[in-house]
Amino acid sequence: MANGTFTTNDTPNDLGFYLISGITGTRNGETITSLQVAGTPIPGNEPFNVDNLISLNTQQLTGDGFGYSTSEGNYSSPFFASFLPTPGYLEVFSTPPIIPGFENFGLEDSELPISFSATIITVPEPTSILNLLVLGTLGAPSALKRHKLSKLTQKKLEKFS
Repeated sequence: MANGTFTTNDTPNDLGFYLISGITGTRNGETITSLQVAGTPIPGNEPFNVDNLISLNTQQLTGDGFGYSTSEGNYSSPFFASFLPTPGYLEVFSTPPIIPGFENFGLEDSELPISFSATIITVPEPTSILNLLVLGTLGAPSALKRHKLSKLTQKKLEKFS
């Protein structure tokens, strides 16, 4: 189970995706320490780069998804898996020892199907109105192997597993 806050830009791109620029919170009791830099993979899932985009459309993540690290040195990357027989969301999770490359998943690593939803909740701030984005994911084991707003806005992430 995880929960936290996204920081994104206010304006979506032409496809309706907002760029995530920060994340805070916890995942399974571990503090989320940082957002993976867009254009890079989470360790252990090379060469699949994250793009850190999120949308309020039906498909809320791209095939590249977003990534983050936790205080225990673990990494997570939720993404939209269009390659599945029934397209849906998956999450790659890698934990030390991390051996580069998605084909080197260790016993402690996983790629899980998840359900994912997002909504915006408006909350007042002293100088502006900030939007809170609530996300939910639900993980289940899988044998799949593949990675597979000008003012800043605070967004909230909740994940259940």
